Amino acid sequence: MKRKALALVLTAAITGSLLGGCSTAEEQTRTTDTEDTAAVKTDLQKEVVKSGSSDDIKLSVFWWGSQLRNEKTQQILDMYAAEHPGITFDGQFSADYWTRLATLSAGHTMPDVVQMDYTYISQYAEKGLLTDLTPYIEDGTIDVSNVSEDILETGRVGDGIYAICNGINAPALLYNKTLLDEAGIQIHDYMTLEEFKDVCREVYEKTGYKTSLSYGSNTNGDFLPYLLRAQGKLLYGDGKFAVDSADDFVQFFSVFEDGIKEGWHVDPSLYVERTRGQAEQDCLVYGSNPETMSWCGFYHSNQLVAMQNSAPEGTDIAMTTFPSDNPEISNYLKPSQFFSISTDSKYPDEAAALIDYITNSEECNNVLLGERGVPISSVISEAISVNQSPDEQEVVHYINDVVTPKSTKINPPAPGNASEVFSLIDSLTEKVLYGELTAEEAAALLFEQGNEYLAKE
Repeated sequence: MKRKALALVLTAAITGSLLGGCSTAEEQTRTTDTEDTAAVKTDLQKEVVKSGSSDDIKLSVFWWGSQLRNEKTQQILDMYAAEHPGITFDGQFSADYWTRLATLSAGHTMPDVVQMDYTYISQYAEKGLLTDLTPYIEDGTIDVSNVSEDILETGRVGDGIYAICNGINAPALLYNKTLLDEAGIQIHDYMTLEEFKDVCREVYEKTGYKTSLSYGSNTNGDFLPYLLRAQGKLLYGDGKFAVDSADDFVQFFSVFEDGIKEGWHVDPSLYVERTRGQAEQDCLVYGSNPETMSWCGFYHSNQLVAMQNSAPEGTDIAMTTFPSDNPEISNYLKPSQFFSISTDSKYPDEAAALIDYITNSEECNNVLLGERGVPISSVISEAISVNQSPDEQEVVHYINDVVTPKSTKINPPAPGNASEVFSLIDSLTEKVLYGELTAEEAAALLFEQGNEYLAKE
C-alpha cells in the first residue's frame, strides 16, 4: 500500500508540471512549479530509498554458526521470500565472522541484518554502526508483547535498543556421556573448579581422553569473568579492569597450566588446523583417538544440537554447568545472539519486518526449533515445544530447570574497546599452554596490557 501511495503522488506531481500554460507569466509559474515538483520528486525518491520501497529489494543477512544453523537460516529466508514477493535475500555466512564484520564496518558496507553478540554490542552501537530499533518496537513493526522486559533490555546500549535477542542460552560444559558412562564416571551439575579438575584427572587416567578448556572455542572470553563472578567481582570497570590486581587472574590461567603440566589438557597444536568455533571441527566430536579428541568442551546451551549432530554415530553428548568456586553465583542466563540492523542498510523497514518474523512467526520457529536458543517469545516457545527433538527439549530443560533457579544477573556488556582484551586473553592462554608463560606471568601481562587497552578513548 505504501508503494502504491508513493507512486500515485509522484505521478500526480509529474503530470501537474506537464499541464502548465504557454504565456510568459505562465512559463515563469510553470518553471517555479517544475522546480517545486522536482524537489518533491527528489524528496519522494529519497523516501522510497529510505523506506526500502521498491519492486525488487535484496536484503543481505550475515551470520556465523554451524552447518545446521546455515541450513536452517537459509530455509527461513527462502520461506520469507516466498511469502513476500519482491523481497529476496543474499544470505552470507562466515567462520571468520568478527574479522569480516570489522572490515565491512570500516568500509561502511555492512549487510542489512547482522548477527550480533552480547560481547560486541556496545562496541558496534557506540560507533554508530547499528540502527536504534526503538521506533520499530514502539510502532509494532517488531512485536515484543510476549517478550520479558529483562530479555529485551539485553539489547540496550545507552538510550536505544540496538538488537533483538534470537534466543536465551547459558554457559554449558558439553561432554561425551557415552565415554564417561563406559568408564563409570558420573557428572553432576554445579561442580566446583576443584571437583572438575578431579574429574579431568580421572577421565584421563581411565580412558586416555583429555580435556579441552575454553581456549579454542568461542567461550574463552566468557570463562574468566565466570570465575570472577564466584568472587563477587566483575572483569570490566570504567576505563580499566574492575579487579584490584593481577592476582585475580591467576586462577584462570592456572587451570590451563595445571592441565598441561599434569597431562590431562589436549595439546594446543590440535587447534592450529581447525576452524575455531566450528562445531564440526571441535575436539569433542572431531578426531579418531584420545590424542586428537577431548571428552568435553566449553560452549553455550544452544550449541548442544549442533554438537550432537556432529558427533560420531553412537555418541551421546550431554551438558552440565561450567565449573567455578561458586557455580550458582557464577551462572547466568545469556542472550544467545542478537539480530541488528546496520546503519548502512538502505532497507531498515524491511529488515525490521524480517526480525519480527524471526521473533514471532510460529512457522519460522518450527524450522529453527531453538537452534539459536530458547525463543524469547513465551507464546512461540510453548508453541514449538511439541515439535522439538529430545536434544532440543533437553536445552529447554537445562535453561528452565537447571540454570534459571540457580543463577544471578548477567554482567553488563563488555565496553566498546574490549576487543583487544579478548585477543590478549587468547594470546596469553596459548602461551601458557605452550609453556612459554607461567600462570602468574600471564596474569601480570593481562592486567598491565589489558588496562592500557581499556584506558584508550
